[in-house]
Amino acid sequence: MFEEIKQLVIDMVKIPSVNTTSGEKDIAVFIEKWLRRLPYFEAHPEQIFIQPLNNDSLGRRNVFALIKGTKKSEKNLPSGSPVPTIIFHGHTDTVGIEDFGAYKELACNPQALMEAYKNAELDKETKKDLLSGDYLFGRGATDMKDGNAVFMVVAKYFSENLDSFAGNILFSFNPVEENLHTGIIQAGSFFKDLAKKENLKYIFAINNDYTCPLYPGDTHKYIYTGSVGKLLPCFYIQGKETHVGQCFEGIDSTMVASELVRQINLNPEFCDSYNGESTLPPAVLKCQDLKDFYNVQTAFSNFVYFNYMVHADSVIEVEKKLIAVAKKSWKAVLKLHREHYSHFCRKAKIKESPVQYSFLVLTFKELKEIAEKNAGMKLDAQIEKLCLKEVEENVDKREIGLHIVQFLCKSAKLTIPLIVLFFAPPYCPHNTLKFEIPEEAQLYQDMKVFIEDFGKENDIDFKILNFYPSLTDSSFIKIDDDKDSISRLMEDFPEYERLYPVDLHSIKELNIPGFNFGGFGKDAHKKTERVYMPYTFKILPELEIQTVKKFLK
Repeated sequence: MFEEIKQLVIDMVKIPSVNTTSGEKDIAVFIEKWLRRLPYFEAHPEQIFIQPLNNDSLGRRNVFALIKGTKKSEKNLPSGSPVPTIIFHGHTDTVGIEDFGAYKELACNPQALMEAYKNAELDKETKKDLLSGDYLFGRGATDMKDGNAVFMVVAKYFSENLDSFAGNILFSFNPVEENLHTGIIQAGSFFKDLAKKENLKYIFAINNDYTCPLYPGDTHKYIYTGSVGKLLPCFYIQGKETHVGQCFEGIDSTMVASELVRQINLNPEFCDSYNGESTLPPAVLKCQDLKDFYNVQTAFSNFVYFNYMVHADSVIEVEKKLIAVAKKSWKAVLKLHREHYSHFCRKAKIKESPVQYSFLVLTFKELKEIAEKNAGMKLDAQIEKLCLKEVEENVDKREIGLHIVQFLCKSAKLTIPLIVLFFAPPYCPHNTLKFEIPEEAQLYQDMKVFIEDFGKENDIDFKILNFYPSLTDSSFIKIDDDKDSISRLMEDFPEYERLYPVDLHSIKELNIPGFNFGGFGKDAHKKTERVYMPYTFKILPELEIQTVKKFLK
């Protein structure tokens, strides 16, 4: 298996399946052809399924392969009971290769790249890994063509050993993970339809997205029982404009934006914890004033948004925190504004004439209600028209949400200082095996015992964590948010159905527990990306084979 997986990784790295390029179709075609050459699928071609992505100009598609075990179940299941099925899923796209710089032309040629790197200036650890012969370099080598290659060889193994498991294995290869997760999102409808057609019960899914050391000197290999969630909270900030010659007669929205960033950015107070694991704090992704050109008027409006990770908090709880910090930021700015003005008056020896400012902090839903009350009519048609026009013009989806908010502020005739909180794409649901839910707690315990036993037998120091720390397709097979949380997100997400049509209620209905096993490597999304072959090409396939045999008895 080691050599077969290695060659598959090399072959697939040589197919540059960079996100948003035709290479994403090419890699799917390669995987489909490889699977169809297996004798099992030559005999059962109808068990390979192709799902073209909706309205996709690049012809990208999901590839699925179903293998049916023939072993008699150890349990006496009632006639007609759903067939236990494990899903193996992985993404087939990669990030770009621009980061390789002078080595860009070699980024997708592992052997040539590694030969060139022998004469390159590399850090001590990377050089050591290169010369060890244990690592394979190249774009996608560890994120995650190694994981897909393992799946393919595991599929080959079980296609030749049908009597070793009772139940089914469904392999799913999905594009468009590195930005929008479109492949796995659209795969959800296939999972539901296939389950109904074949009478399947998905007991859990395994993703092979990359794993890596979490700190210098880390020797653990990690198994994850869920995935971190992501929100993109956006703030439209409106101040009170003024000429710089009368700078204290207004409120600069940039000052408010700066305070909001200061209060939120990298602030551990906003980390979300569950079962002893914490998310990273929010990180600002954009902060800009909305002036179109230079002039000597202070900025009337600003736009700020953050990457906000979630483990357990509902959208309702997150909103409460963000509304509170928005109000706190306004108060801090107005206090500082008064202090600066008072100090200036003393310095300039002029009489103080302080101006009192009121402000509003609104959610998108609240803003829409005010706008419609002022307009005396529903504004859905105007909002839809604005949205569709800008979608057709390929306007950034975050900006479309902003423009809808600005339209509503005008409709509401709101000219006072304010902050409007809304959400924008992408949104990734959070999930894990909840200890509060007996069935999930039992699955966690069963997997924990199995992993610990496998680790002892193979001298591997495994560590099980609740949340895969990076954004992953595993977010879209299970969602822990309740209906109220989902509803709140959609209420405060401008044009959710058009800008991010992810059926969250369907994901909630699927509710497939998701593990991440994954290959082991280093420097994903860097020019020194590399996979550790002894673990990934030898231990990982054996782990996944034994997992099927353990849980599909």
